[in-house]
Amino acid sequence: MDSHSKLRIALCHPDLGIGGAERLVVDAAMELKERGHEVHVFTAHHDRQHCFEETLGGKFPVTVYGDFLPRNIFNRLHAVCAYLRCVYVAICMVLFWNTFDVVFVDQVSAVVPVLKMRKSSKVLFYCHFPDMLLAQHSTALRKAYRKPLDWLEETTTGKADLVLVNSEFTATTFGETFKTLQSKGIRPSVLYPAVDVHQSYTQTESSRKKQFFLSINRFERKKNIELAISAFAAVTMEVGAIHAAEEENEIATSLDVRLVVAGGYDERLAENREYLEELKSLAAKEGVSALVDFEPSCSTKRKNELLTSCIAVIYTPTNEHFGIVPLEAMAASKPVIACNSGGPKESVEHSVTGFLCDASARNFASAMMMLLKDPSVAVRMGLAARKHVENKFARSVFGQRLHGIILELLGKSRQNSRQVDMDSL
Repeated sequence: MDSHSKLRIALCHPDLGIGGAERLVVDAAMELKERGHEVHVFTAHHDRQHCFEETLGGKFPVTVYGDFLPRNIFNRLHAVCAYLRCVYVAICMVLFWNTFDVVFVDQVSAVVPVLKMRKSSKVLFYCHFPDMLLAQHSTALRKAYRKPLDWLEETTTGKADLVLVNSEFTATTFGETFKTLQSKGIRPSVLYPAVDVHQSYTQTESSRKKQFFLSINRFERKKNIELAISAFAAVTMEVGAIHAAEEENEIATSLDVRLVVAGGYDERLAENREYLEELKSLAAKEGVSALVDFEPSCSTKRKNELLTSCIAVIYTPTNEHFGIVPLEAMAASKPVIACNSGGPKESVEHSVTGFLCDASARNFASAMMMLLKDPSVAVRMGLAARKHVENKFARSVFGQRLHGIILELLGKSRQNSRQVDMDSL
């Protein structure tokens, strides 16, 4: 297929808020738009006060269907409601819009068969991680509830024309989880998420006056942010011991440090509200409340200020599917201290662009102290990190690969159509 042909491309996403999945969808839309294609995003929810700024600028249209449908029923059946909302979006796309050449779907595979009703549209499904592994199966009732949903997820994922995943870790997990698809020879391809390396990273006067480590994550328990607080508490104890020794020897010290905990926060979600309070309680219990600043729902501009000014970014999820935060940190020329599992093993180069540690406060604190005691190490790692992310994880690299994948998908489709026509003669 001609790489200069203008395509009609739709992206279907459940909730266009702020998070790694949303960031990837927005990046995909931006990159495809910049390559001259007609791009349209469809979603069940788009809060203009809680979204990425690119979705507000008119660079591509965003159409919302089904926001009137419930998110849950008596605070239960969240997954069923999410599926129904997304299927409603897909039905509206099929009924009210002309055929798209390609539809990029992520998170909810249940929409794939609906979108495939338009025979001329190719459906690409991006699997961030199997949903059945994220859901709880802890009781007999939960298992019964999830069984049809798990079957639906695997079955509909296999209906896509192409499946992509965000890391080799997720690709391996995909094969181990969807055994039926594995037996059919369905193998996902890896398309790493990306970061905009051309963002403006600027310091503020107030941020220059203090040293701090930075944790950025959504306020969800699976992000394990308590590890950052406990590690920071261990750092403050070691810094306190150094202060005592230096005071005894009448030596001035500059090892004063803080921790900033920032990230996505949605007041509508009970877990977000509860977890923030749990983290504040933990900081009080560890005796570091006065040294920990919480900044939920900070703007992109504020996040970039924090990234520019921090010593390093502390990234605490274990077995994270990929993790966009390490890329954002490295783009800002900051080292990353992350768990030695999941996606960070593919994005962070140990002892080069940061540290990969066992998920313990002691190991994280040890890496933090190394950077705190010798700022030149943080500078050296930051420079290596910036170069690393430019070469492998820049948005342009992501866009070029996605564009190539789409052209190859359409090219194979048209080649197969011609072969069918020849066979029918």
